[in-house]
Amino acid sequence: MGSCKVTILLILLSFLHVYAVTCTEFEVGGDDGWVVPKNSKDGDQMYNQWASKNRFKIDDKLHFKYSKDSVIVVTEEEYKKCRSSHPIFFSNNGDTVFTLERPGLFYFISGVGGHCERGMKMIIKVLEPESPPQYQNQSSSPTDNNKNGAVYIRAAAIASPITFMSLFMSFLGLL
Repeated sequence: MGSCKVTILLILLSFLHVYAVTCTEFEVGGDDGWVVPKNSKDGDQMYNQWASKNRFKIDDKLHFKYSKDSVIVVTEEEYKKCRSSHPIFFSNNGDTVFTLERPGLFYFISGVGGHCERGMKMIIKVLEPESPPQYQNQSSSPTDNNKNGAVYIRAAAIASPITFMSLFMSFLGLL
């Protein structure tokens, strides 16, 4: 019976790999990095075009590689004006990693005069996390009674793979 328990444990651990949440680190601007666009005609939208080809989630990271420049997170209004008197975030170390910690829009500009106007600016949209299914009738309880007196319990999502594994192992008597 001992080898059976080990086999079950290995199967459960393999499920954790399937459920693992991952984040991605994006190289802003690809191989060129965070630089003033060379083509002034398309330069104004270069970084927004790059951003539109990617899907960003909470905890993803943006890696900015640059030289003699900076990265500033600003408000929408400051983004439109290409200036910031009150930056939300500022870095000028040449190798900046910024973590997207919430859903919504993030506005990035260069802090070097004239660079933003020449296209060193970008809007990133971080997607909302997937939400659990909602009950059709919000006022009803998680259980429904039918005419025969049977109780049907609506399935609730298990909080995490670790919770699932703990419950399953307890059921098998492994804990």
